[in-house]
Amino acid sequence: MTTAKDLLFSPFALGPLSLPNRLVMAPLTRCRAGEGNVPTELNARYYEQRSSAGFIITEATQVTPEGVGYLRTPGIHTDAQVAGWRLVTDAIHRAGGRGFLQLWHVGRASHPSFQPNRQAPVSSSAIAIRNGHAYTPEGPQPYATPRALETGEIAGVVARFEDGARRAKAAGFDGVEIHAANGYLIDQFLRDGVNQRTDRYGGSVENRARFLLEITEAVTGVFGADRVGVRVSPLADFNDMSDSDPRALFGHVAAELSARKVVYLHVVEPLSGQALDAAARVTPLLRERFRGALVVNGGYTLETAEAALRTGAADLVSFGAPFLANPDLPERLLRRAPLNAPDVATFYSEGPRGYIDYPRLGEAAVERASAGAQVA
Repeated sequence: MTTAKDLLFSPFALGPLSLPNRLVMAPLTRCRAGEGNVPTELNARYYEQRSSAGFIITEATQVTPEGVGYLRTPGIHTDAQVAGWRLVTDAIHRAGGRGFLQLWHVGRASHPSFQPNRQAPVSSSAIAIRNGHAYTPEGPQPYATPRALETGEIAGVVARFEDGARRAKAAGFDGVEIHAANGYLIDQFLRDGVNQRTDRYGGSVENRARFLLEITEAVTGVFGADRVGVRVSPLADFNDMSDSDPRALFGHVAAELSARKVVYLHVVEPLSGQALDAAARVTPLLRERFRGALVVNGGYTLETAEAALRTGAADLVSFGAPFLANPDLPERLLRRAPLNAPDVATFYSEGPRGYIDYPRLGEAAVERASAGAQVA
């Protein structure tokens, strides 16, 4: 039973959607799409199991063949993919849930082996990722130097996001999230650690935000702003990302997205680590600049999620690994029940193991971490 402090389990109005709780299932790449990067019944079962979330944000889903960067990740650019995602949305809705599709283009995080005609991947600038490897059909490979998109090509990429949104709507999704985080293509335009352009998409904060805002306007033209969210990661260094002034950049982004009335802003900012301290945090500034719903992500526990909601620092909290391993996460947290521990070895493997076989409460007696210790 909820108590006065249990805001996490209270209803919330997200645009036209009535959410039963404030727990969001974060987007989680699982590398289990079928042939042609088409979702299957296996994927439908996975999402159906987790439909007690306030709403689900699907794994990142490429809007074009040029946007692929990983094995077995789903797309939303063919009719077969639309049909596959319809299996998923039907399953979510049968279970009483709500689902948003995350629209994605990896940009320079791709590799020629994923590209049509083995061409170079694209980015804002011709700067390669230095650290890590691309995981290709031929095994781990160094990242290739990308090709900077020509100014005249950018409208075509915006159109692919618009088409992805149109196809997501045809597949039955309740909304979409634009993936502008984690060092992928939109983030490569936003942050000046990568964006070295001298045209209208580079240089100033306003210019670097232009690509995201054009995509936002195209996507909201399909779904309506009250069914579109945007995800950002102002301080994340994944995929060799950095920015000289993230507060100025993302403060501007938040204000511009607010002016366009997108329904939520999803901010990835860990509570600790990455040399974060109170002075470095960007999320409080975004809370000031953005008038829609603020979704936070980054190591939240039951206790810290409650604190964020109680103080007004956030409206919703997204959980990643805990939802991966606990299909009934809202019930477990509400009852302060033990959580299943995620099986890291199966995060990106194939098949049902570590995907749809995590037990619900009462299905298995296993040793698990406490709810208070489990993080997003």
